[in-house]
Amino acid sequence: MSEDTVPESTPKPEADAALKRRAIKSFVTRPGRMGTGQIKALTELGPKFVLPYSTQRLDAAAIFGRSAPLVLEIGFGMGAATADIAATLPDHDFIGCEVHEPGVGALLKLIGERELTNIRIVQHDAVEVLRDMIGPDLLAGVHIFFPDPWHKKRHNKRRLIQPGFVANLVQHIKPGGYLHCATDWQPYAEQMLEVLSAEAALLNTAAAASGYADKPAYRPLTKFEARGLRLGHGVWDLVFRKR
Repeated sequence: MSEDTVPESTPKPEADAALKRRAIKSFVTRPGRMGTGQIKALTELGPKFVLPYSTQRLDAAAIFGRSAPLVLEIGFGMGAATADIAATLPDHDFIGCEVHEPGVGALLKLIGERELTNIRIVQHDAVEVLRDMIGPDLLAGVHIFFPDPWHKKRHNKRRLIQPGFVANLVQHIKPGGYLHCATDWQPYAEQMLEVLSAEAALLNTAAAASGYADKPAYRPLTKFEARGLRLGHGVWDLVFRKR
């Protein structure tokens, strides 16, 4: 997460005005090095598994060569969880949105190593992918795992899970389809729960009075998450279904 270079007490009227005009994005651009394996995967597998961003609606059946439940993952990081889930659910197809090129290369490498055929990648902002490429009532599910929590209060408005974004997102989920979010930052978990509970089109599936769900079996435990749990850190899963 980038930090402001100007002290908070210094007036920044132009910067503040620009921030208000800026649309929420599904990502934060960060530099990263590409390993040789990632570069090779991009070159050899990218043409087959990376879909170009387009203003045309995608035809999932044509892309995957079959009709299957389609799940969109927003921000897959280095792709390990995505590959695990795709291997666990071979009867589902997955579209992963990620702008971080090393992450795209890493997932492509895993696709090759594990011979996965049910994943495609769009290296573009998921907000625009939803708007332009994903038709209404198309998705069987959406995964948003550990999005940037924007810890500082003045940055909370940059968080992805906001009422407007969720209202738009649910239009692309089939009735009965699900939205699964996970975070290891409790204040963001509380905001997620508030925002998702307020969306009339969604129904919380959690049995617990807290409103948080048990981790679904298909979501793997990441190394980072396992280390955090050993140290006593919390992880919160939220699973809502579209009415």
